[in-house]
Amino acid sequence: MTLSTRRQAKRAARREARRALPLWRRLLPTWRITLGTLTALLLLAAGGFAVLYVIVPVPDPNAHAVAQNNIYLYADGTTEIARTGAVNRTDVTIDQIPLPTQQAVVSAEDRTFYQNRGIDLKGMLRAGWNTLLGKGMQGGSTITQQYVKNYYLTQDRTIERKGRELLIALKVDQQRDKREILAGYLNSSYFGRGAYGIQSAAHAYYGVDVSQLTLGQGAYLASLLQAPSLYDVKTATPANREKAVARWNYALDGMVQLGFLTPADRAATTFPDPIDPQPATGLAGQAGYLVGVADDYLVSSGTIDAATLKAGGWRITTTFDKPRQDAFAKAVQEQLTGELDPQARPTTDTDVRVAGASVEPATGRVVAVYGGPDYAKQPYNDALRQDNQIGSTFKPIDLAAGLVAQHDLDGRPITTESRYDGTSERPVTGGPTPYAPPNEDGVDYGNITLRYAMVKSVNSVYAQEGVDAGLARVRETAVRLGIPDSVRGMDPANTSMTLGTATPSALDLAGAYATLADHGQAHTPWSVLKLERVNPGGAVDVPRMPEHNPTDALDREIADSVTDVLRDVISPRGTGAAALDLGRPAAGKTGTTDSNLSAWFAGYTPELATTVGLFRENPKTHAKEPLAGTAGLSRINGGAFPTRIWTAYTAAALDGTPTQDFDLRTGHGATTATPWPGVSASSSPSATTPTTAPAAGGEPATTDPAPGTPAGHTPSAPAATGQPPTGPNTPSPQATRPTTTDPEQPSPTPKPTLVQPTRPTALPSATGGPASHPVPPPPPTP
Repeated sequence: MTLSTRRQAKRAARREARRALPLWRRLLPTWRITLGTLTALLLLAAGGFAVLYVIVPVPDPNAHAVAQNNIYLYADGTTEIARTGAVNRTDVTIDQIPLPTQQAVVSAEDRTFYQNRGIDLKGMLRAGWNTLLGKGMQGGSTITQQYVKNYYLTQDRTIERKGRELLIALKVDQQRDKREILAGYLNSSYFGRGAYGIQSAAHAYYGVDVSQLTLGQGAYLASLLQAPSLYDVKTATPANREKAVARWNYALDGMVQLGFLTPADRAATTFPDPIDPQPATGLAGQAGYLVGVADDYLVSSGTIDAATLKAGGWRITTTFDKPRQDAFAKAVQEQLTGELDPQARPTTDTDVRVAGASVEPATGRVVAVYGGPDYAKQPYNDALRQDNQIGSTFKPIDLAAGLVAQHDLDGRPITTESRYDGTSERPVTGGPTPYAPPNEDGVDYGNITLRYAMVKSVNSVYAQEGVDAGLARVRETAVRLGIPDSVRGMDPANTSMTLGTATPSALDLAGAYATLADHGQAHTPWSVLKLERVNPGGAVDVPRMPEHNPTDALDREIADSVTDVLRDVISPRGTGAAALDLGRPAAGKTGTTDSNLSAWFAGYTPELATTVGLFRENPKTHAKEPLAGTAGLSRINGGAFPTRIWTAYTAAALDGTPTQDFDLRTGHGATTATPWPGVSASSSPSATTPTTAPAAGGEPATTDPAPGTPAGHTPSAPAATGQPPTGPNTPSPQATRPTTTDPEQPSPTPKPTLVQPTRPTALPSATGGPASHPVPPPPPTP
């Protein structure tokens, strides 16, 4: 038998053996077929890669490497707000960049840069694996890949672009020196503050030439590359500031691991605070603040990344309404700025600042913001800052949480007519930390309803009610309404949370009150209607905008019950009496924080929810300063300038539109349009009898004061709070306000001798850690 015959016999034997196998086994390929197929595929892939490597050239720099203007428009789509985006970049050589700065960038962005071939397969696989494990989207791009994307390609997130990026990165790594690649990356990257390239970044953040950067400064600029706008510690939220500092530490620790830095030098390096942002040209007046709000929304919503936005060429139609925006600025000027006299009162009438925002409740559209008087002179957007406590404007959230809970710690129901002990400095029972907040001026109110306590902003009542509702529930309710869960001062471990130690921005607070106005339907405030860019080739980029579907934050009956109570705040007996000048149905709440560091009014009509905050800040140290003495007044409460500004703005914003009544359903199942203002003058508790409070249906009821009641309250039966009162004494929309110089001061006579307890002086910092004193921070006053 020849060799050929033997081979044929073996093959025939294998075929016969395979025919004897079960059908399912015969369907499986043999190891020879499998190995042959894999080998062929590998050879094909290698051949295809080789062909692509040859035919894909290193292109010329892309058109977007040269930034264009961004055009921002008002909601009408034609009126221009501002043009931004002119390139702010000066290229430098690698020798001009200090070596520690180069090493910090490598440590922060690509620790295998000096060893890899332009791509890092291990890093890409690790990033993909971490993403699959739910650790968030992670990138495995090398410095070379990022440089290729910035300089040669686009920011498009497509497989085709990523494939070209890999091939070109391999070629660039072969054709160019690592120092040249690093220089190109640092000259083309975006660092925030409108700065492209390391040279512009050095000037923008530290006011120095790149060659003068210190180790710490270079490491901070390196940390900015991951999130340039979010990690600017001068404008970042407290949470983002912590992330920025953590990224700075990551860069320095990596330098030690890579042998670039000794542990001793690392330990001696302190975080170098950058200089304040310098105003951009063309953004004077209100324009810069509006652009800031729009940019913040586009980036935070994930519509577009900061680098792509700053590259320019975008036409951005915002939600801002020009007449209303102008009305906001005019209201601040006429109601506040015109009353200040810095020359006569230089220590109190300077550095007074206003934060404001206005939102449509039914849609969440931001129609106006007030971030400051002039962006060219004050390049800080006060409408977005999250470092001012909101005081008693938080009390409606306490009430809403109580109505959600439906019972207190004793199992009795909480309604708007539940009674509580309004004795000043009455210790809160059941709280996680000791707390005995004084009422403003130490006034004792005796046994009063939650409605009346809101009208007079009684601290002792709502400190206890918030605990009864459950502090965790209060926090959850705040978040559901629209207060970001990342803001400081919302820790259920501190009883003082009930009185407004939280620090949301004016825009955050406006969104929360808009949820109450829209019967418990929450919209996240949004500020951009349309975004588009025309490319040089004529193609139009139109990124998909986020949906704006509402969420169910509160049951309608609960939200409407809170609105019903807040309508009483804007009445002759309420702390918001100044808002009666609006002449329309309205609801709201005043707020003044401890030491008079800020004053607020948050209110709404059926059509518009608006917040106004007032504070003073040292322009050099950025420390908060008391408002006492401003405009010659001994105390500035939320019922004063903030309410006046709110009223003037809202009147102008709604001028010429039909008056709408609140359409409230307060738990009776029937929807009614209740008349305004909803509380008769005759049903108000006596100004000299603090134990008289409205009972069910708005009728007065006299009870004995209970200053020593340990439990702090005696709930009454649920009241028919949604029923309109009757009688001839209901004030008209033009009712004259009480002639008091302090609209927020309670009417009962203060105690003649009041000994204030010693209170801690340390407040939770908006940007630092918690206060060192174990006792909760001083309470905000009404």
